[in-house]
Amino acid sequence: MTHFVEGQMLKNPLRWGMVGGGRGSQIGYSHRDAATRDGLMQLVAGAFDIDAERGRSFGVSLGVAPERCYENYQALFAAEAARADGMQVVSIATPNSSHFAVCKAALQAGLHVICEKPLTIRLEDAQELEALAKQQGVVLGVMYGYTGYEMVQQARAMVQNGELGAVRVVHMQFAHGYHSAEVESADPGTKWRVTPAISGPSYVIGDLATHCYQMGALVSGLEVESLSCVRRSFVASRAPLEDDAHVMLRYKGNAVGMLWASAVNIGSAHGFKLRVVGEKGSLEWWDEQPNQLKVAFAGKPEMTYERGHGYLDASARFERVGGGHPAGYFDAWANLYRRFALAMSGEPEAAALLAGQWFPSAKDGVEGVRFMLRCVDSADSASQWVDFA
Repeated sequence: MTHFVEGQMLKNPLRWGMVGGGRGSQIGYSHRDAATRDGLMQLVAGAFDIDAERGRSFGVSLGVAPERCYENYQALFAAEAARADGMQVVSIATPNSSHFAVCKAALQAGLHVICEKPLTIRLEDAQELEALAKQQGVVLGVMYGYTGYEMVQQARAMVQNGELGAVRVVHMQFAHGYHSAEVESADPGTKWRVTPAISGPSYVIGDLATHCYQMGALVSGLEVESLSCVRRSFVASRAPLEDDAHVMLRYKGNAVGMLWASAVNIGSAHGFKLRVVGEKGSLEWWDEQPNQLKVAFAGKPEMTYERGHGYLDASARFERVGGGHPAGYFDAWANLYRRFALAMSGEPEAAALLAGQWFPSAKDGVEGVRFMLRCVDSADSASQWVDFA
């Protein structure tokens, strides 16, 4: 069992910087909270805003030296590379269309990278980044933050251990109702997500469904063979980008899957759920109740597995607080940042702390982009079934 132990886990915290994530950015705050929670990373530099002065002011308010708050990512990478104490890791929290250029420049500078999803908006670009990270010998992580919850690890372990038997059905959804009207006219954070030049070829598929696909693949261990997608723009001004999508999946072997992603599901606060059905049992996880995992076996009553208890798999036993105390979104992100830091540190002792743990890598980023684009291909071809490879 791996319990959280307060204290120094790395001899030297990683020197960390950010591109994007400026004042008012919820995602930027999430990255900063996660990176610094365990003292494994220290914020030393950044290009926080497209407005250089605004970014500098914000960086200084975070405790970053004024001269290390840069006007853009190019200046950030060049200046930090020239310093003996330059940053070692950078997190990228910018709109989708910029991910490839910023990631590529960071990897070429020899930096470890943690990037928001989708990794890129073109499959060839994502594959290039994966190859470049391998060539440079650095870690490229992708921030699928929900997989940091302990009970997701428990679900994965139960499938891997054969407790459910052969998987038959994977049902996924991420369907909220916050954008059922044209809220983007007064919300810049939504506006870029429904602007093709910035978000890429999709809205809810790239923003929500990729989380479902990635978690479904992680827990089930299955590979998609083909898919069929239908997408709609119920708020007409968002066309050609969808605010609702339904995907049917055929996995290699005999399993099937279903996925619903939506921003117009009125009455749903978040609605991110995963259900995996096997020949012997099933499990279900819901991000609004992330400390519980619903489990059922044929002929027996449904049970609820609770976070923080001794009957869980070792991979699910990294507890910041004991069982019964609710752990949440920020804890899940911090769990992933802990793994990123240990993988990036190069310290021999870190390998032991990382044993049995998993984090979303460049491969997950590539497959998420592939999923998004295959869904778009299918939807724009009258929902024809398309090969996933």
